[in-house]
Amino acid sequence: MSIADRQRRAYEALAASGADAPFLTERPALFSPAAAAQDALNTRGAYGRFAQILLPLEYTGWVEEATAHVRSCYIGDWTSLHKVRVRGPQALPFLDRLGMRGLSRFGIGHVRHHVQLDDDGYVASEGVLIRGGEREFVYTAGSCDWLLWRFSLGDWDAEVTDISPERFLFGVQGPASLPTLEKATGGSLRDLGFGRGRRADLGGVPVDVLRTGISGELGYEVHGGADDAGAVWSAVLAAGEEFGIRQLGFRSQPVQHIEAGIATNGLDYLPSALLTPGAPRQFRRGTPGGSFVPAGGVADYFRTPGELGWGFRGGVPEREFTGRDALAAQYARGGPSRVLVGLVWNAGDVAEILTSLTGAGDIPDQMEVPRAPGPHFDQVTAAGEPVGIATGRTLSPTLRATVSLCVIAREHAAPGTPVDVTWGRRGTPQRTVRATVAALPFKPDRRRTDVGGL
Repeated sequence: MSIADRQRRAYEALAASGADAPFLTERPALFSPAAAAQDALNTRGAYGRFAQILLPLEYTGWVEEATAHVRSCYIGDWTSLHKVRVRGPQALPFLDRLGMRGLSRFGIGHVRHHVQLDDDGYVASEGVLIRGGEREFVYTAGSCDWLLWRFSLGDWDAEVTDISPERFLFGVQGPASLPTLEKATGGSLRDLGFGRGRRADLGGVPVDVLRTGISGELGYEVHGGADDAGAVWSAVLAAGEEFGIRQLGFRSQPVQHIEAGIATNGLDYLPSALLTPGAPRQFRRGTPGGSFVPAGGVADYFRTPGELGWGFRGGVPEREFTGRDALAAQYARGGPSRVLVGLVWNAGDVAEILTSLTGAGDIPDQMEVPRAPGPHFDQVTAAGEPVGIATGRTLSPTLRATVSLCVIAREHAAPGTPVDVTWGRRGTPQRTVRATVAALPFKPDRRRTDVGGL
């Protein structure tokens, strides 16, 4: 049996069993198609769950891995992301209607952030859209179930196929990502501008190389067939050895997103698709943690694109797309009342929580390091009044600080504004952590680095 066939069998068995089925006896374990290659250096033997797939938590240590995108580069596994192919005469019109940004200038080989809204203007799904041909596209996201459901409601002259088990997706990010991939492919990749991709040969294996920037640094994605995943992983790792490449474990994957000021679906907000037949199948386990209490129910975890930094700068365009009327009404009222900012948490207050197990008194909820693995929402106040919600609290070894994202009222969004974060679930010994509003990203944005002279 091929690796792709094995992945498909386990993937379909997982979908059929449901998230609450007994593990292993009814709900199988699913690993990356590159698991054999990754296991060689997974000396700790620990795994974390990313959607349906179990990934190694650490290879050489989380601090070393969490700084590799700044010091050298890493190779990380995002194969867990949902991947669907949309093709046919009306593939483009369907995707154009579904996404908030038009695709009239979306050429072959282009890569774009595709934000999909519900009718109320909340983010239902978001991910990366790739145009591979005149009538062929691939959408990659935490969940593509919203797209699949919306497609089923129409009569589009196109077809949508879930290709997740047959494809791998690796991230290679950091200043050494370019020389690493050029050595691995044996050719120049300097023709690829940000948001562009093309086919390349990597050790005799056909792959798609995309220039993206989830780390906020120069970086790429490598996509290919599941049967070749292990060979490609090993080849990239070998090519990057002289440049100091590191393997990125699941424990450290989300750190770079917070440093770069990028909100993550399912971690920093919940998709509004949750309340529809297009709800994500991949993330149906557990509940959000943190001190924030959603008085309005689950919808209090939803966000509009303007609250996440994805809004329109020049007003809502005239073209039709799902959620347009709701966004237009919001902009007519002056735009979103909340915006996305960064928070730098007071080091002394954080240290008191981290060392609370060594002293007397009540023990508060502990801070997982570098960050909690699931969604975590904390109440932010100013002068005792609620003004925002912090997410993704992260101990960043690059910044030497504890930082987070925060959706906050506009009047409190200026950098340098002091606020308080309530730490700990309601009913536990809560702590107040002082914090300061910061502009995003926390570090310089190097995604669009001019590689011509490198």
